[in-house]
Amino acid sequence: MAKKLENQINQPVSQDWHSREEPTAKERNLTLNPGDAIDDESKSLEEKAKQVAVDAPDITGDHITVPTYFIVEYPDGEKKALHHVTDAEEISDVIREARVDEDGNRLWW
Repeated sequence: MAKKLENQINQPVSQDWHSREEPTAKERNLTLNPGDAIDDESKSLEEKAKQVAVDAPDITGDHITVPTYFIVEYPDGEKKALHHVTDAEEISDVIREARVDEDGNRLWW
């Protein structure tokens, strides 16, 4: 008969990761930058204008600051806070519009 080992190694029991429920996106915290999160829709335009998504050096050592919201003023005077992630397509549209002259010709700088 085999001798009983005095100092047995206790290993954790492996888990079946495929059978467990997946966490929600909020539980997994998928945002890379805390400033990407849309915390409170009740914030004023001025508060949104001050919110920063990224304020850190990049890989080259340059310091990068990215606002969470881009404040856009439309020709009719309406001001809107566009979130840099969720409203990226609308931000692109605004930029394209800014590059068109009064005759509708696209300007390339």
